[in-house]
Amino acid sequence: MLIDDFLPVYDAVEHHQIDVDAPVDRAYRAVKELDLARSPIVLALLFARGLPHLFTGAVKPKRHLRLDDIVESGFVVLGEEPDRELVLGIVGKFWQLSSGVHRIEPDEFRGFDTPGFAKAAWNFVVTARPGGGSRIETETRVVCTDDDARRQFSRYWWLIGRFSALIRRVMLGDIKRSAESR
Repeated sequence: MLIDDFLPVYDAVEHHQIDVDAPVDRAYRAVKELDLARSPIVLALLFARGLPHLFTGAVKPKRHLRLDDIVESGFVVLGEEPDRELVLGIVGKFWQLSSGVHRIEPDEFRGFDTPGFAKAAWNFVVTARPGGGSRIETETRVVCTDDDARRQFSRYWWLIGRFSALIRRVMLGDIKRSAESR
């Protein structure tokens, strides 16, 4: 997986998958067209977390939260293998209300090691299933740059981790519905 090129060693990982009754190209297109604002559950969780600051610079949610909006918020596209895998990355102090996003260029991600931060890589992988259809997987990996950041992130993840998992499961369900309805 491309994500291995960017974050092969990590302190935390979350992995989810869903089978889709659609060919790989259609499933991948649904990933690329994902709009987090379509889900009231996801919007509520992002709002509660304070992520509207990340996406809009204000407390109000945007009308759309597509991958392009996510990239504008501080994520960077680290790599893409069309119709197969997309990898996004972000650096920040996720345990802070503002997420302490540290904007970087994609080529800075691998080597970023400033103490007090965490790096996260998030991918979507679409593969063909034997007998037809596709499988969409998403994985989020986080590595902290020092022990203090690791302690801060661990407390944050203990509290937020289950909600992060819910967001990803809802996202995958939305992607599945979109891919299968085309």
